[in-house]
Order: sequence, then structure tokens, then C-alpha cells
Amino acid sequence: MNFVQPIRDQETIDNIKGFFRKEFGKQGERNCMMFVLGINTGLRIQDILKFRKRDVIGEQIVMNEMKTGKRKIIQINPTLKRELKKYTADMDMDDYLFPSRQGGKNRPIKRDMAYKIMRKAADEFDLVDIGTHTLRKTFGYHMYQKTKDITLVKRLLNHSNESITMGYIGMDQDMMNTAMNRFGL
Repeated sequence: MNFVQPIRDQETIDNIKGFFRKEFGKQGERNCMMFVLGINTGLRIQDILKFRKRDVIGEQIVMNEMKTGKRKIIQINPTLKRELKKYTADMDMDDYLFPSRQGGKNRPIKRDMAYKIMRKAADEFDLVDIGTHTLRKTFGYHMYQKTKDITLVKRLLNHSNESITMGYIGMDQDMMNTAMNRFGL
């Protein structure tokens, strides 16, 4: 597995959303929604891809994580709620949020397609170290930047300790880079 980074810059996030929205038709909307859902929940891609409309229409997403088996309750923030409402307006309750073109509404896209979607955006904006896990890391990075509460971020990501979370969201590297830039003999 390749090492990926969070997207640290809000302008880049906004540009990626715009890029996906400009894509042709339903696939562009689908790709944008996958990106928005990922960066607003911090869920792993395998959990995101299995969602159906019925899973995301309330105030919270209630699920069991595939990797850990742990029950997770995620409050749907106003930004995500607005985007989900628009995106799912014409969907039936049992429709997958991210349908495959090959399988129609009966099958979601697979992880490799989600990866290709993220790589398309990375190529468009000359980003390196980007993959599907970038969505989760971006969530963690920005949650930490807004709250400065590493314990909260650790719990949201289901990590075992704060030092793992700091490295995971790229804060260790940011701190080392800042220290090196300020250092000089």
C-alpha cells in the first residue's frame, strides 16, 4: 500500500470539488459526493462505498466499521447534509450512493474505481501521495486544525493512541518541517 497524505489546503479541496462537479453527468456528481462524504466523515473507503440512500438521510450515520467491526455513530454536519439532500433527491431508499456504470443501481463502484477517481483529481492538480485514504486523512487533519484536540481526532478515527493519530494525519511531519525551517546555525 502506498503512503498517502491529507489535502491540507482548503483552496485545493474547493478546487477538487469544482473539478468533480464539472465532470460530465452523473459520474461527476457521484465522484464529488464520494469526495465530500469522505472528507466530512473520516470513514474508510470500503465503508463509504457500501452506503445506500437509507443509510445517510437522517441526522446521523449509524454503522459497523468493516475493518474493526466497531459500531460507529457519525453526526452529519450541515455541509454534508445539504450535499446529501441534493445528491439523493432522485434516488430510491435502496439505491447505492455510488453506483457502478457496469452494475447500475444494483452494485456500487469498487475500491479500485474509487482510487482511479482520486488519482484523476490528483493528476489534475499535480498532487502527489494521493489515494482513497487521503479522504480519511484529510478529515483528521482538518478536524485537528479546527479543534486542536488530538484525543477527539484519535477517537473519531478509532486509533489506539495520540501519537499514531499525529503521524497518521501528517502533523508530525508538519511540525518537523516547521522546526527545520526555523532552525539554522
